[in-house]
Amino acid sequence: MNAAIQPDLDTRLRDFVEAHPRLFVLTGAGISTDSGIPDYRDRAGQWKRTPPVTYQAFMHETATRQRYWARSLVGWRRFGRAEPNAAHRALVTLERRGQVQLLVTQNVDRLHQRAGNERVVDLHGRLDEVRCMACDWRQPREVFQHALVERNPDFAVLDAADAPDGDADLEGHDFGRFDVPPCPVCSGIVKPDVVFFGENVPRDRVAAAIDACQAADAVLVVGSSLMVFSGYRFVAAAAKAGKPIATVNLGVTRADPLVTLKIDAPCVEALSFLR
Repeated sequence: MNAAIQPDLDTRLRDFVEAHPRLFVLTGAGISTDSGIPDYRDRAGQWKRTPPVTYQAFMHETATRQRYWARSLVGWRRFGRAEPNAAHRALVTLERRGQVQLLVTQNVDRLHQRAGNERVVDLHGRLDEVRCMACDWRQPREVFQHALVERNPDFAVLDAADAPDGDADLEGHDFGRFDVPPCPVCSGIVKPDVVFFGENVPRDRVAAAIDACQAADAVLVVGSSLMVFSGYRFVAAAAKAGKPIATVNLGVTRADPLVTLKIDAPCVEALSFLR
């Protein structure tokens, strides 16, 4: 984008926010890139890497679980220590001004909560907790990390580039020897408490988001291409209801034909007026 026209775009976004006292805010991976967490898609909305593991593969294939947890062991060391950035803090400012009906995030990093947002729905769950898929036993991800390291010391010394889901691009290793801890209560399958591809978003989260979207004056999307239906549905519903919609994202979004205002800029830059 031509930097010369950026101030005009910033003014337009500020005007949009000030004109709508009750905002429904939806965020995606793009808001966390300045915290060191990679995003999924390029400017054209295409995958930058192989799509994430599916729920069906994780639950039914031992090899998939071994590969996932080996990559997660390496990636969690940095993902679990990521800090909120200025874009997260800008949305805290917006909430404290009383303008956020609800912040719905597609991210699983909990950085909105760590920044100070209180009205948050983690649409796709949270990566900082694991759960048993049989008995619903739960444990902090950091504690589970110790079990992974204890059982797999050879993997604990490896390193690889970070991937978006809190794992790492760890390839070329024999994942078949990776020892995945079972549930300590019932020996069931332990999974991160996130919604995988092919898994349904819990109904209560969707219902809370729909109610807030209906009550809002306008919708603000920050850092999402909206290519995944779980987020796009709210924007589509808002457009159908005639609500104004603003998007902040680098590149195309699925909702481009529906929006009132499109800001093609980094999230931190676009929201700088809220500092």
